[in-house]
Amino acid sequence: KSTSTGSRLSAKKLYPYVLAAVVFLAAFFTTQRFLSPSINQAMMAAASELNEGCPMMVDGETRLDNAVALPDNTFQYNYSLVNLQKDELQIELDAIKNELLPGIVNNVKTNPDLQFFRDNKTTMSYNYRDKAGVFLLKLKVTPHMYQ
Repeated sequence: KSTSTGSRLSAKKLYPYVLAAVVFLAAFFTTQRFLSPSINQAMMAAASELNEGCPMMVDGETRLDNAVALPDNTFQYNYSLVNLQKDELQIELDAIKNELLPGIVNNVKTNPDLQFFRDNKTTMSYNYRDKAGVFLLKLKVTPHMYQ
């Protein structure tokens, strides 16, 4: 009997912790189910709308191929640098990254079309490929970079 009394005592002590864990998990999954889909759906709609006009030339060097809404509140643009081929690059990819990143961060900070992403603390991802479709580099702009 002392064993069953001891286990009842342990269960009574654990009950508040178990209850707190259940409440936390219920709140977490409810939030994920009812709040995140609206952000995810809005991002998917934005990608779909943008993709209707793709591919599109952004400038003489850059073509936007498509955009994708990704998990973890990330929106990704996929570009091709139409006049570059990776094996013919005269410049290091880090130099290209250092040249592109400040302008991209400034665009995320100031472009009125990106207000929704700023409001929702979305990570913006920019993938670049060469004219043959070979991956060159990825730039990420996180909320702490643009707020």
